[in-house]
Order: sequence, then structure tokens, then C-alpha cells
Amino acid sequence: MDISNLSINTIRTLAIDAVQKANSGHPGAPMGLAPLGYFLFHDVLNFNPKNPKWLNRDRFVLSGGHGSMLLYSLLHLSGYDLSLEDIKNFRRWGSKTPGHPERGETDGVEVTTGPLGQGFSNAVGMALAFEFMAFKFNKPGFNIFDHRVYAICGDGDLMEGISHEAASFAGNKKLSRLVVFYDDNGISIDGSTSLAFTDDTEKRFLAYGWNVYKVYDVNNLEDLRLVLHEVKSSDRPSLVITKSHIGFGSPNKQDTAKVHGSPLGDEEIKLTKQNLGWHYTEPFTVPEEVREHFASAVNEKIKIYDEWTKLFAEYSEKYPEDAAFLNKVINGEPLGKFTTDESLFPDLNEKLASRASSQKVINTLPDAFPTLLGGSADLTESNLTDFKGLPWFSASERGGRNIHYGVREIGMGGVMNGIAAYGGVIPFGGTFLVFTDYMRPTMRMAAMQKLHVIYVITHDSIGLGEDGPTHQPIEQLMSLRLIPGLTVIRPADSHETVYAWKAALENTSGPTTLVLSRQGLPVITDKSTPASGVLRGAYTVRECAGTPDVILIGTGSELLLAVKAAGKLSESGKKVRVVSMPSWELFEKQSAEYKESILPAEVKNRVAIEAGVPLGWEKYTGDNGTVIGINKFGASAPAAVIFEKYGLTVEAVVAAAG
Repeated sequence: MDISNLSINTIRTLAIDAVQKANSGHPGAPMGLAPLGYFLFHDVLNFNPKNPKWLNRDRFVLSGGHGSMLLYSLLHLSGYDLSLEDIKNFRRWGSKTPGHPERGETDGVEVTTGPLGQGFSNAVGMALAFEFMAFKFNKPGFNIFDHRVYAICGDGDLMEGISHEAASFAGNKKLSRLVVFYDDNGISIDGSTSLAFTDDTEKRFLAYGWNVYKVYDVNNLEDLRLVLHEVKSSDRPSLVITKSHIGFGSPNKQDTAKVHGSPLGDEEIKLTKQNLGWHYTEPFTVPEEVREHFASAVNEKIKIYDEWTKLFAEYSEKYPEDAAFLNKVINGEPLGKFTTDESLFPDLNEKLASRASSQKVINTLPDAFPTLLGGSADLTESNLTDFKGLPWFSASERGGRNIHYGVREIGMGGVMNGIAAYGGVIPFGGTFLVFTDYMRPTMRMAAMQKLHVIYVITHDSIGLGEDGPTHQPIEQLMSLRLIPGLTVIRPADSHETVYAWKAALENTSGPTTLVLSRQGLPVITDKSTPASGVLRGAYTVRECAGTPDVILIGTGSELLLAVKAAGKLSESGKKVRVVSMPSWELFEKQSAEYKESILPAEVKNRVAIEAGVPLGWEKYTGDNGTVIGINKFGASAPAAVIFEKYGLTVEAVVAAAG
């Protein structure tokens, strides 16, 4: 057996043995794709396992994350910090080899994958980020950014709608450094893919504006080499359709659904290894010659890394400002001053929708955050998310700071995750709050990966008015608060919006959602109650003397109802405190002492007001408090009429306060 086949079978048997030991996992894809994985990691990808975050590494995404043992085997053989013991602990608590690849858990894993199609869209985002960074930092003779983004996807990825959105987007932008290998093995969990998937994939991707290539047998390494040679001259994204056999080598399960997601079993493993010509009896065997074979390839890759390091040193001498600029960007350091005080909005009588306030903030940011990229799912004029006077990213304009995502909410979310995962670039994107239902799976993945993504979410309530119940969010705001690690901020006026943006830009450990209004909002905060309290999640905007008789809590446009109701209650002799609580998540990070200072336990009479489902507010109102919200869908009418009909009025707040 030649060294290539021995290496490929090592990848297969490591996957087989790990799944068997865990008694859980997906052996089929790693067995079928082992030749492609070997080809990419041994022959193609440039990386340095000792510096896995090297700027100019080729990015690799295993979109079908259930085949994680393919990636883990390759990372182990390629010298990453992933031991054979880690392989043996596949799917075990605290291991570096979780069931699906997880960003931050394992060196060499670029993004968390598993929900099918999302890895595909992440790869698109990485390819876009590459084009932007290459345009911004490369100089003649100094291609600091000069790599590709490779991904492997399967039938399931291409069935998911997110792949359609992301592929169409990639074709429109001509992201030529993106290379996706499609594992066309004809099998899904239910059986043959023909049961539900008879697309002409080649024509589909040609229609998207991709170049399409075919390898009729993934075991033919020479065909893979020939195709990749062609791919490297492509002027658009490339899809390589590869025919493989799921569970390759298994005499009884190859090309069947049985091998997709279950261990082979001891007897079938024995037969499979015999069939593959594998003569080693001990599980998890890695022949020494295979280790040497991979080590030799890695040594060549490190030479390329060393050459790049020298190039960057020369670049730093010739372009010291650019090099310093790049280092700051990669480290997430702002390069200018972000105005965080109320001076952006000096007119206290100006009534602005918080989406309009947000737009004003956005247009103070380009210099301070030079790799901040904005966009919208075809709602720029409604979300107000563009940098005025700056170009739009396109096939002919790689330095564009604005991005047209098209009507593709989930695609936009997946692409933004890829942009953020690439490093050095901060994406923000907009849509309506009600349409976060389309984008939610990608928001969840951003939170899981602690990605610095910012969502500019407008039209936040029934306040959008005549568009009616299809566009009026009711349950969406609360559903976003349910996502662990996602910071949700709903500012009440222009000053709070400034600090909401500050919080979002400084939150480098996870995504932030800014929830903004369509209707105008008066300024509520002033010098006596500065909006900087937004950074703590909740703060007092109207205080009373002594212990309050009642605490009114509001967010967004409903804070005004609380303030007006407080005025009426005060006239009747009530001592009233008004609390703005734009962010539960930020408030929960505060000390117990601070929380008590805002919501003292002795004050049981509390009223929370928010134009959405009330479920969850009981945490802050307590058993004796009241929540004024909405438990039904909206209606088509002017906003003021809907608020009145739905009981979101000053009178209702006064009555609830008792």
C-alpha cells in the first residue's frame, strides 16, 4: 500500500475507532471523504499548526459538522494541538473533540458547524472578508493577504435554504477565493437523496455565477489535483462536485443510510479494516510512516509561513503605518475617538426614531473603526444602516464599507458570522425585528461562538403602524433574550442609542442586537440622568424622595409611558421611581449591590411596560408586580391608535400602579 493510501486509511480508521469507542457519531462521511481531506491538508492548504491564527492561512470549513472525525483526524496528523488521547475522548465531557466542531475548543476549527448550510455561508463570509482585507492592506509586491477559503459540504447543506441565499450572494460578489467541494454521495439519513433532492446542482451553481468542476471519483487524487489547478485561475467562486461512497470500505454498509450516523459495530469494523487492507490490530493506530509523511508536508508549509513572516517584516519597514494599523485592527483596538456623550444630539426637543439616531451614530464610526462593515437585508432605507458617502462592496469595489445582502436574512446572518470569524473585521447588518425569525439560527450560532457581530434591528413594535400584524413583532424581542450570550439592547431615545452602540462595539465577546424604533421618540435622558446608565443595563431616569411607593420600568418607546404616568402619579402624592431597562443581559452582569440600588427588594409594587409578550418580566416585577404587554398579534392602523386599543397608555400604567 503506497503512503497516500496508507494515510487515507489512517484517517478512515481513526474515525471508525473514535465513533465506536464513543458509541456515538457519524463514521460514514469521514470514511468517504478521507481522500479529499488528505489531499487538502497534505497537498493544498497552507497553515502553521504551531500558529493556528496566522493571518494568511488558508481557511477550511467542514460545513457538514457531523463528519467532525474527518477534521479531527486531519488536525491530529497535521501536528495541531490535538493528541491521540483527544481523539480517543471523542464526544466526551471537556474533550477537544466534541461531536461537532466548535470554534474556540479546538485549534484549527475556524467556525462551529453542524446546523447544515451554516458552515457554507460562513465560508462565503470569510471569502468576502479576505477580499476586503486584501484590498485594504496589500501593496505592490506585498500580498500580505493571499490565501483561499476551502469548504466541504454535503447534500444536506445544499438542501438547506441558507445555502441558496449564500451561494447566490457569493456569485453576485464574485468571491473567487472561495472553493467549495460538494460531497455528492447520494445518501441522507432517510435513504437515497432522490427521495427529496433531485436538483441539478451543476446548473444551479452555474446560474448563481459560480464555476463548476467535477471529480467523478474522490479516491482519484490525480483528478483532484487537475481540478484544483483549474480552480486557482477561476475569476468567480468554485464548486467542485465530487462523487464519493459514504462509509467507503464497509462491506455491508457502504452506500447505505445505515453508516451515516451510527457506529459500525465490532464485527463490521473488523471486516472493513480487512477490506481496506488495514493490517493493524490495535484501534487508533497511526503508522509511523504516516506521521513522517504528514510531518514532511507540514515542514514545507512552515517554510511558506516563514517566507510570509519575512515578507511581513519587510512590509512593516516599508509601510510602518499600514503594518501598525493592521496589528491594531487584528487586536480589535479602535483607531480614533467614538463620541459617546450626548453632544451628538444637542437639541433636546428633537424627536427622532432610534433607527435615525442609530444612523447618525453609525456615520461617526468609519474612521474610529476602519474595518467596520455595514449592510442590510435589502432594507437600507428603512434600517438606515449605510455609511454615507462610502462605497458599496461589489465584484468591482473590494474596499466597499457598505454591503447589499439582498432579501436574505438567514444568508446575511451566516455571512456576517464568517466575516467576524475571519478576524479583524466587525460586521453589522440590519433587518426588521419581526424578520429575526428568519435570521435567528445564525444569531444563535454567533452567540455560541462569541463572535463580534452587531445586529441593527428596526421597526421594533406595533409602533410601525399600518403595515399590520405580519410586520409587527410581538414575541420576537423576548425570543432573542432567550439566546444565551446574545446581548439585546432596546434604547429609549437618541442619547441611549449612542451608548447602545458603544456597548455593542465594546462587546468583543459576543453578538449584540440593537432594537430600534420606526416612530419618533422624544429625548428623556438629560444631564441629571445621563444615558451612560445604558452600559449597566438599567438605571434610574426619574427619582423620588425617600423610598418609592412604586417603580415603573420601561424599555424603548414605552419608557415615555412610564415617565408620563409617573408625572400623573406624583400629582396624586405617589412617590415614583422610573427605571429604564434597555438590556436585561447588561443588567444581569452588575453587582448585587447595584441591582438592589435600582430595584430595591422592599419595593414590591412594580410595573413593567413593553410592547411585546410580557412573559419573563416577572423576574423584575416580582409576584406582586404587574406587566403591561401584548399577548396577541398586532393590527393595521396608525401607531397611536394601536397603542390605545392594546392598552399601552398612560392611564393603564397609572391604574396598574394603584
